[in-house]
Amino acid sequence: MKLFDVYSRFDIELVKAGGVYVYGSDGTQYLDLYGGHGVISIGHTHPHYVQKLTEQLQKLAFYSNSVQLPIQEAFAMQLGKISGYPDYNLFLCNSGAEANENALKLASFQTGKKKVVAFKKSFHGRTSAAVSVTDAPKLSAPLNKDGFEVEFLELNDKKAMQNALSGKDVCAVIVEGIQGVGGLDMPSESFLKTLSELTKQHDVLLILDEIQSGYGRSGKFFAHQYAGIRPDLITVAKGMGNGFPVAGVLISPEINNEYGMLGTTFGGNPLACAAGLAVLDVMEQEDIIENVNKVSAYLKSALLNIAPIKKIKGKGLMLGIELGFPVQELRKKLLLEHHILTGSSTNPNLMRILPPLNISEEQITIFHEALMRVLSEK
Repeated sequence: MKLFDVYSRFDIELVKAGGVYVYGSDGTQYLDLYGGHGVISIGHTHPHYVQKLTEQLQKLAFYSNSVQLPIQEAFAMQLGKISGYPDYNLFLCNSGAEANENALKLASFQTGKKKVVAFKKSFHGRTSAAVSVTDAPKLSAPLNKDGFEVEFLELNDKKAMQNALSGKDVCAVIVEGIQGVGGLDMPSESFLKTLSELTKQHDVLLILDEIQSGYGRSGKFFAHQYAGIRPDLITVAKGMGNGFPVAGVLISPEINNEYGMLGTTFGGNPLACAAGLAVLDVMEQEDIIENVNKVSAYLKSALLNIAPIKKIKGKGLMLGIELGFPVQELRKKLLLEHHILTGSSTNPNLMRILPPLNISEEQITIFHEALMRVLSEK
């Protein structure tokens, strides 16, 4: 049997990792500034993370949600405390797409409506409802296309938003804290505040997709916290497990629940919760968010001196470097000649930087110097 070939891959084989570095089968050390789509939050194979997963594996690797699993409660309590949402409830699942799928269902259950407002250049996942609110028609199979009505608006267009919510058929507005695949555009603080007010006025639930921008990556626990709002639903994944599949929906206490309305076999399994708790431990003990802000300021200051860079987008260590030309060859040179992994987006001129959040200024300087060298050769 062969793998179903749907991925464009670099021709390197990784065999181990540690901290901000990954290592190829030929022994080459690569500086990881992409973290496998922004997943690595506390560094590869962090000792505390490995220890907690090992301990849990030796006790209980799995049981379903048909029994009491106290580690789930411990995880929810710690996440609520550190994120600033101690009064919210947590539904645990396995992936970002699944988190968004369940958030959309909750919004429809709660309001009794089914139209959704989303935004151009958005990406929310590839499962049925999640792909329907993703602005990428080629990702939708024919069976996805007629499920429910979705209206895509320009990000930060308050008037269009007001018009979209003037009817009585919208159950949810879903927006990323910072757009990831779409190119690091952000809802402004003013727009998020208006959005929060409008959704409340019109009995619409506000879903903040913090799957990539959450867990400290923006310089706050959640990117929407810059605007001082409290969404009805917040979806999380990626950095939540530092590589272990774990995701969730933070749910306002005003949203009703009943047995059977949501469910999952593997969501909230003991290993996933152990991974999640380990991440939160390290974030707190090592002042990860403080480091994000320090390294981000240092990198952005250094990049300002590079003339070919047109714009630096994003916040914290979720950054997009936009140039006046396609970055594909630039990224390839950084990988093959300087052994640095970076990311792409739907904007061909934009390179994404999503390193482990405990990266140091000295380590990010390696990238800065390599980027200057490669650009000087053009």
